[in-house]
Amino acid sequence: MKPYSSLAPEQQYSELIKEHKKYVRLCSMGLALDMSRGKPDRDQLNLSEEMLGILNSSEQCILESGLDCRNYGLLDGIPAAKKLFADILDLPEENIIVGGNSSLNLMYDAVARALIYGVLPEYEPWMKQGEVKFLCPCPGYDRHFGICQSLGIEMIRVPMTMTGPDMDKVEKLVASDPMIKGIWCVPKYSNPMGVTYSDETVRRLASLETAAPDFRIFWDDAYAVHDLYDEGDKLLNIKVEAEKAGKPDIVYIFTSTSKISFPGSGISCIAASMKNVKYIKSIMTYQTIGCDKLNMLRHVLYFKDADGVRTHMKRHAALLRPKFEAVLEIFEHELGGLGVCEWTKPRGGYFINFDITTGSARRVFELCWDAGVRLTSVGATYPYGNDPHDRNLRIAPSYPPIEELKTAAKVFCTCVKIAALERLTGAPAPAAKD
Repeated sequence: MKPYSSLAPEQQYSELIKEHKKYVRLCSMGLALDMSRGKPDRDQLNLSEEMLGILNSSEQCILESGLDCRNYGLLDGIPAAKKLFADILDLPEENIIVGGNSSLNLMYDAVARALIYGVLPEYEPWMKQGEVKFLCPCPGYDRHFGICQSLGIEMIRVPMTMTGPDMDKVEKLVASDPMIKGIWCVPKYSNPMGVTYSDETVRRLASLETAAPDFRIFWDDAYAVHDLYDEGDKLLNIKVEAEKAGKPDIVYIFTSTSKISFPGSGISCIAASMKNVKYIKSIMTYQTIGCDKLNMLRHVLYFKDADGVRTHMKRHAALLRPKFEAVLEIFEHELGGLGVCEWTKPRGGYFINFDITTGSARRVFELCWDAGVRLTSVGATYPYGNDPHDRNLRIAPSYPPIEELKTAAKVFCTCVKIAALERLTGAPAPAAKD
């Protein structure tokens, strides 16, 4: 297809009218399609169904140590669950604390703990030092930004590149401002770009020279085992690199089984240096006597080990891969060569990042909404919900059945064409009811 910009004005307007007629037909279909959140579909949830009945006797609930998982105790999680996460993340078991179903909860707690108590006993609480700031690679994960906004932390945008955050900008910012206390990172198959941080980016993050001695990297390794293909991306071990750089305490690592077993009933962990772990546990003592050990036990009995998790994730990939490939094929067929948009082709994770002509994302969202296709809110991938260029959209292919997904992707492409042509011609398309 020819780029829209190469067409004469009358040709551009003719294309706009053609796409609008197609759009009117789509609006008349009464569609109700959802690509707004990266949720596993029912088939994916069913993969873990056997876990629901795997605990069926009291004898199974007694650990080798004699502790009964039905009772109080074990603040930091059962040993076998710690080992499971340790093997997934390639970390020592003693560096891991196992929590409930939500790693987001652990991240929120980590930020709140630093605000109230400080990151370690020798440091003042962040909230007593002044106005706390975080670096937020963009486009990024909306719930990270939500944590900051809810706790009154100023967010500073940092551009994402195809190798991770813009490290020149990161290094300059953290070296100059002692109130920059953290950075959010989704290092493998990042949300929404699907980028895996390069080895150089990981090493530069691990060795950051920061004006704040109590700076922390919030390393949300949510998609550690979420490869779509047999040959997945490789991520350098940031804990090892931080130790090499003489900064063992700089990083908190998070992950969970939310998109491995059941999002609402998984298990999660935070991993950190022994100094960090000891301090975190000292404060957790006042929060809880321990998370759901029976659920930890279910996961261990079902998956057995990290290889069991990886085998299980191949089944997820077999369900997800056709959906991603279907959407990408439609994008290429419908939009390739038009010169008005670009998108990522992730090899894992849950999202496709889509950028359109500046000033057009909100229009695409509105058109899709009126046609019965739900997308993630415009601006969600930026702090404060504000995309300064109004061009980024996050596509979540996982939840709809594949035929519905294909229809949604085609509707989306029509809306992209209309929005782009409206910008080029300066003439809005007729209302859908005309």
